[in-house]
Amino acid sequence: MIVKVVNPNTSADMTALVERSAKAVAAAGTTVVAVSPQMGPESIESHYDEALSVPGLLQEIADGEVSGVDGYVVACFGDPGLDAARELARGPVVGIAEAAMRTAAYLGRGFTVVTTLSRTRGRAWELAERYGVRGLCRGVHACDIPVLELDRDPGALDVVTTACARAVEEDGADAVVLGCAGMTDWAPVISAAIGVPVVDGVQSAVLTVQALVEMGLRTGKRDEFAVPPPKRYSGLLREFGH
Repeated sequence: MIVKVVNPNTSADMTALVERSAKAVAAAGTTVVAVSPQMGPESIESHYDEALSVPGLLQEIADGEVSGVDGYVVACFGDPGLDAARELARGPVVGIAEAAMRTAAYLGRGFTVVTTLSRTRGRAWELAERYGVRGLCRGVHACDIPVLELDRDPGALDVVTTACARAVEEDGADAVVLGCAGMTDWAPVISAAIGVPVVDGVQSAVLTVQALVEMGLRTGKRDEFAVPPPKRYSGLLREFGH
């Protein structure tokens, strides 16, 4: 089985981090390939960034279809381009926010999300609604550390850990969801520090894709997620026509 993990931003360092985390939970016989697009923003911290990350993401999905990939992970907590990716892919496509929130729903009566910048909180609430777990999401909190600073700032882990502890106390939550792929390797450390389950979306999504493929399950292609109808595209998107 081949699982392709697409980091929709262009940060090579974050892609390497995501790859290590994904491979740590992959089963024997599962090959994990982590990539970032050739075009797009270096980090995704706004609706503008998210929109401009989607063409590069979709190109990686299309390339994966040619090379025989079995399933995909979209490794950005905004889950950008998820519906479009499902139209292109034969196998399952899972976003990390989707996987993390649904995983956290198994762990108690409610969870809280700790993300990066406060301007991304609204997107997290929207996704909780979309994924049917809005009633279980007790809160969404920002630590106000930019995405690329998570790896560069030596104090970032302490700041996020403190934010997680405070969020659990304020919200009465049973679990924490980490709201950024750049936090992927921190879940065990933070969980040990604050005493509640802490869920990372990258590993949750990899295991979800792996399980779906093992069960022979694929995205339904009867209607909405059928392959897009062929047409021409113009300008910078002319190569996306089919």
